[in-house]
Amino acid sequence: MNKKTIRDIDLKNKKVLVRCDFNVPLDEEGNITDNRRIVGALPTIQYLLEQNCKVILCSHLGRPKGEVKPEFSLKPVAEELQRLLKKEVKLAEDVTGPSARALTENMRPGDIVLLENVRFDPREEKNEESLSKEFASLAEVYVNDAFGTAHRAHSSTEGVAKFLPAVSGFLIEKELNFLGNALENPKRPFMAILGGKKVSEKIGVIDSLLEKVDTLIIGGGMAYTFFKSMGYSVGNSICELDKLDLARGAMAKAKEKGVKLMLPVDNIIADEFSNDANVKAIQSDQIPDGWEGLDIGPKTIAMFEEELKKAKTILWNGPVGLSEFPKFANGTDSLARLLASMDDCVTIIGGGDSAAAIERNGLSDKMTHISTGGGASLEFLEGKKLPGIECLLDK
Repeated sequence: MNKKTIRDIDLKNKKVLVRCDFNVPLDEEGNITDNRRIVGALPTIQYLLEQNCKVILCSHLGRPKGEVKPEFSLKPVAEELQRLLKKEVKLAEDVTGPSARALTENMRPGDIVLLENVRFDPREEKNEESLSKEFASLAEVYVNDAFGTAHRAHSSTEGVAKFLPAVSGFLIEKELNFLGNALENPKRPFMAILGGKKVSEKIGVIDSLLEKVDTLIIGGGMAYTFFKSMGYSVGNSICELDKLDLARGAMAKAKEKGVKLMLPVDNIIADEFSNDANVKAIQSDQIPDGWEGLDIGPKTIAMFEEELKKAKTILWNGPVGLSEFPKFANGTDSLARLLASMDDCVTIIGGGDSAAAIERNGLSDKMTHISTGGGASLEFLEGKKLPGIECLLDK
């Protein structure tokens, strides 16, 4: 993953197309409720402005499915960029059509144009060559700075790189440095926490991490598939009955590799899937019929914390309970607070729901790195090749 960045090529006075991740949350009135993804793109944009570049930005927003839908317009993003940069940002009315061409043809150094939502064009997600060529015709250099979509081979993330010199921006460089170093050269002990619902969604990550970590902690819904594979009753807990062999295989591989694989010893169970449910703590092998596990229990929290305090590198992907319900967020929140207190430990949060839990607790600035790409970081951890990274020039 030794890819060239915007520091490694001459960009002075060039016209540069930058793929950003401006997929920000909007309220019902179309106002941005969290601008962190826009703020995250600023260092790359500001560097290009310092190089006297003509900067063309592009991104998706939501899932318009190849149709022009006003509620998914990048107009709020253009306004927020303009506010943050204190500089005019012109928004094209289309993706690569007459408006985009007119605005980009007449640019001067230091100008910024934002193309309209790339997913308004049905060719984008199909990675059609015609659209890739149209993107390339607008600029002289391509910069990918959208790690969150780097696992997608779309026209604006991978296709365009076939027709322009392609390098990474600072966000992707940061992701590759932190995730790559954690996997290839971690400070030890190296521990990983994996949560989430399904073993099937994480088995590739489990398999990859068992080659690298000293301790692997399993929580969340997928723990119940492990319990079932051990012959425990899991009541109404989420469980993939067709994945019991995968769970057994992971435990066998951990033993073979000398990795400490830790599962919850007690759980907070509920009599219904609701924040208003009746709850109690119970041993992992004693979950009764009619009840379901929705969080790790107090004994497990203490056990996990005692182990994690020994770590020098911690990688966390996925909550260990149903953390969107306050009643079942205690396990996830407790681990978040612990990681935030570990000043001499490299703490890397793998995006998605675990990142949301860190942010909910106001602890983002206490973590070493929070990944901007949930799906992309998972595939990276699995060892899969990410099309949006593979297409960039090697150093």
